[in-house]
Amino acid sequence: MNNFFLILGHSYLSKLKAKSFIISTVIIAAALVLLANFDSLISNFTGDEESRVAVQDETGRLYEPLVQQLEIMNSDIQLQRASQSTEEIEKRIESKELKGLLVVTEGGDGLPKALYKSNSLSESGITGELQIALQNIKSSQAASKLELSGEELALLSSPVEFEKEALVEGAKSEEELSQARGIVYVLLFFIYFSVIAYANMTAMEVATEKSSRVMEILISSVSPVKQMFAKIIGIGLAGLTQLAVILGVGYFTLISKKDELVGGFFEGFGFESLSISVIIYAVVFFLLGYFLYATLAALLGSLVSRIEDVQQMIMPMTFLIMIGFFISMFGLGNPESGFVTITSYIPFFTPMVMFLRVGMLDLPMYEPIIGIMVLLVTIILLGVFGARVYRGGVLLYGKSNSYKDIKKAIDLTSKK
Repeated sequence: MNNFFLILGHSYLSKLKAKSFIISTVIIAAALVLLANFDSLISNFTGDEESRVAVQDETGRLYEPLVQQLEIMNSDIQLQRASQSTEEIEKRIESKELKGLLVVTEGGDGLPKALYKSNSLSESGITGELQIALQNIKSSQAASKLELSGEELALLSSPVEFEKEALVEGAKSEEELSQARGIVYVLLFFIYFSVIAYANMTAMEVATEKSSRVMEILISSVSPVKQMFAKIIGIGLAGLTQLAVILGVGYFTLISKKDELVGGFFEGFGFESLSISVIIYAVVFFLLGYFLYATLAALLGSLVSRIEDVQQMIMPMTFLIMIGFFISMFGLGNPESGFVTITSYIPFFTPMVMFLRVGMLDLPMYEPIIGIMVLLVTIILLGVFGARVYRGGVLLYGKSNSYKDIKKAIDLTSKK
């Protein structure tokens, strides 16, 4: 048992001290701080001249209504009436003194039409706001021609009343589903990237020790089961430490900017209504997903002799994680699909797909428990099988990038 904790501690501390681990943690934490302050940073580098648009009003009566519409829309676009020739204005646009030129005319029906000129067509935000403002003016003028009152125009423009009602008692409302979808979306990305990163780290750790011949010394003093799970737990603890630092930085950064983010990030993704049960399920399925794929990664990592062969060997495992993630993305729009339900009980997809269903739906308690039990049984079976492959695999050298080497490793273990 002492050897188990010795290997566990070595795996944990060696990862914490690794430069790549420290640098990646600092970069991700800095990215979260940057993301929370993104709007402030952009505003510091964005000048007012970038949103100035010259208006050439050939009708002589649309400039003022256009200015009023943009004020109603709280737009940042600054209009100025064109007082120069088109050629001179185009030169100002090329020198980036102006963002663009809006030429407003009347069509054959007497209603507004426009042409927008700029250096490129990538500024969809500006053109979109100008188009909406002109559309409102056009609607108002068309209503006047048809002798419609403001109330009649508003009635025509208003959306149809369409309500939804769930027949199952306790089913989530549309608003609750939208909030749950945002939360689950963010946490699914968290589970996906974390599992794939730390499982790959496990495979690299095993392959590195094998390539340096350290493995041969270790297996003579520690059983393969203890050694394998000591590495998995050690790297898992290092991953949890990294996640704790990142989430801690993210939490305090978002809390400090909460007033500015109200109505945006917090409301859009539903974090204001984040429940404890969803967090618990996210942690449980993350840990089980990590142990499942880390065990598989350790098994596959033991078959290669060179670090360069690791990525090729674990590629099918990476595809399994990706498939589970894509199924979850599909399930965000249709979590009650039979396909999603069935795949949530397939162990390699359960960590993400079952979490999706738990977060989006009001499932009976036995369903996530079954999913958890399926994962636990699979991890145990994979651990027992992996230990047999691991013990023989670490003694296989040469070019090993075929899954036929699994049989060779088991045969080698049987001869011991």
